[in-house]
Amino acid sequence: MTERRFSLDQRIVAALQVDGRCSWSRIAQALGEPERNVTRHGIALLESGRVAVTAVANSGGTAIVRLQCSPGTVRVAASALAQRSDCIFVYILTGTADCVAEIHVSRDRLPKLVMDELPATMGVVRSWTDPVLRYFRTVREWEAGVLTPAEKDAIGGVAPPAAFLTDLERGTRDPVDRTIIRELMQNGRVGTTALARTAGVSEATARRRVQALLTEGAISLRVVVDPALFGLRAEAMLFIKTQRNRIEPLVRGMLE
Repeated sequence: MTERRFSLDQRIVAALQVDGRCSWSRIAQALGEPERNVTRHGIALLESGRVAVTAVANSGGTAIVRLQCSPGTVRVAASALAQRSDCIFVYILTGTADCVAEIHVSRDRLPKLVMDELPATMGVVRSWTDPVLRYFRTVREWEAGVLTPAEKDAIGGVAPPAAFLTDLERGTRDPVDRTIIRELMQNGRVGTTALARTAGVSEATARRRVQALLTEGAISLRVVVDPALFGLRAEAMLFIKTQRNRIEPLVRGMLE
């Protein structure tokens, strides 16, 4: 069998999936490529919008929301969801549901989301809200199998936490942490110098705070990438019904 060769762009994106804040020099060293080439290609990917690195603030609960919209309004409804600060992703679909989103929502806020906020979204004629009970694999953990184990080890990164912080624990964050989280949600690769300046702390403190936030699971770095970069021309979302005692075997089989 002929070994598949991946382009430099694909390898850089795969490296960012391992650690979205990894420096270009470290990525170049891990991939065995000239730093100048990696830097040029990496910056071009980010500036083109085909790749983006952002941080997601993890709370104690999320829900999958599906919307059915009146004709001609699906873009408006999807944009309204995307502008929510608690929204993780939004996709426009074919099928019964016109769009789907994942939203951070606590148990206390769930009734307001279901009864007030979603029905008030322009164009929505029907909605389904399913609280997430358990994650088996998140978008952050998806990879295209581009890098070797040695290359991934050289890049490093922070392993996904075993459990996310509760809403109460997240609420105790001090102003410095909240500022850093806000900046990383805007740009996951914002430099430590800029973070320190905005938060009013030293660079060493900013660097330590970012590492702590990632390690504790208060935030996760997420690389948003155009799947076409890996030759994947279409995406599909599956909504599967099964007996309760068959859920875990079914999911395990899909993950293999």
